[in-house]
Amino acid sequence: MSRRYDSRTTIFSPEGRLCQVEYAMEAIGNAGSAIGILSKDGVVLVGEKRVTSKLLQTSTSTEKMYKIDDHVACAVAGIMSDANILINTARVQAQRYTYAYQEPMPVEQLVQSLCDTKQGYTQFGGLRPFGVSFLFAGWDKNYGFQMYMSDPSGNYGGWKAAAIGANNQAAQSMLKQDYKDEITREEAVQLALKVLSKTMDSTSLTSEKLELAEVFLCKDKVKYLVHSPESLNKLLVTLGLTQPTSEEET
Repeated sequence: MSRRYDSRTTIFSPEGRLCQVEYAMEAIGNAGSAIGILSKDGVVLVGEKRVTSKLLQTSTSTEKMYKIDDHVACAVAGIMSDANILINTARVQAQRYTYAYQEPMPVEQLVQSLCDTKQGYTQFGGLRPFGVSFLFAGWDKNYGFQMYMSDPSGNYGGWKAAAIGANNQAAQSMLKQDYKDEITREEAVQLALKVLSKTMDSTSLTSEKLELAEVFLCKDKVKYLVHSPESLNKLLVTLGLTQPTSEEET
């Protein structure tokens, strides 16, 4: 039935659905998963890297985690070329706000501004929706630590724990069971890695397949930290999610 109504982003099907937006969400469901957890002293983001080939030169930059401003970061699932455009747009908007008002842009205002751009691409012919979902993590003086999830339709919402990408339904149900309101950042890291270990397609967790980032306050300044492969491996061994290598044992 949908084949008659999916040639344009602007055509509603008789059930009131926009098929092109749903196809974009389906594309995200095949991407590497990402999980975000809001704790009382920070926000934790963890993402699954899809290693396509041993011959591929690994990039020094991160694949799933991006810093937007000093106080906001995000995790990505979906088409990376679409994500790069939106991340650049968000960075420009954040800098314009700082230049105009001499203070960091409130996190929700930045998310809403970016989602307005995403929504515009569902409303006009000749354009297709961005095939990417985001988990935004940030801190501002109004509401403290916050986490938001947005999808290709331009919808966004504040979440305590959320998952995007492959197997997100299973991850979401696990988070619903295990999340506690007064969770600390260390506990949030453990929970995120545990959930990802059970929902990832791959059988073993290693630093090559994971990225872990945290947003927290250090001496009254917002700090964005991406864990190095060495610290991530130590963490996985400590939690018993992977076997130590011979080098780590010695």
